[in-house]
Amino acid sequence: MSDATTPLIELQDVGYRYPDGTEALCGATVSMYEGKSLALLGPNGAGKSTLLLHLNGILRPSSGSVRVSGREVADDTVRDVRRDVGLVFQDPDDQLFMTTLYEDVAFGPRNMGMSAAETDELVHRALHDVGLEDAASRPGHHLSFGQRKRAALATVLVMRPKLLVLDEPTANLDPRARRHMVALLQSLGTTALMATHDMDIAWELCSDAAVLDGGRIVAVGAREDILTDEALLHAHGLELPWAVRAMRG
Repeated sequence: MSDATTPLIELQDVGYRYPDGTEALCGATVSMYEGKSLALLGPNGAGKSTLLLHLNGILRPSSGSVRVSGREVADDTVRDVRRDVGLVFQDPDDQLFMTTLYEDVAFGPRNMGMSAAETDELVHRALHDVGLEDAASRPGHHLSFGQRKRAALATVLVMRPKLLVLDEPTANLDPRARRHMVALLQSLGTTALMATHDMDIAWELCSDAAVLDGGRIVAVGAREDILTDEALLHAHGLELPWAVRAMRG
């Protein structure tokens, strides 16, 4: 189990090669502790989504190791790992497939064998947390895109994971929906790791940041150190957050 001295997640020299031979990760090493929030930054093709899929055992490393709460991700631990790590995909339609939103959110608790009463309580709490309690009986595909992004988040929050993993949480949202998502994520106060191209989100929501490029973690540290280093960011296809640019005039 994780404690104050054990990282909640720890990737050590993780390599991953897809079946077609593409090397997506090459010695990636990073860790984070409970109570932190980490922005995973990098250009397209850097390996961000591949890294996220290792955190709950969807992918397994070709080399190196992945540990969650001190346990190495393996066949005999993956069920517990998936309780601890909740992954929200970039495309909400990957997580909404039942006839109603209620059924989508209830899928996880039911799959874990929770009682009907406990499942009902957890579903209503999760839908309330994302502002969709009035949409429980609606099909997920009838919701707006912004609502579907929040609905996908609810399908993970319902399991009360120790770590919330988000792949591009604000991708393709209009400005109003983006503001709603930012406010929602701020309100949760959950240990979170998010892969994002949105540097402003990284600055607003995360305590720490890591830069991934070419399948390697090339820099990791406090938000104020990483996201103000213009030379570092420029070298890896990234830009300063607006707030940092504004402070510098």
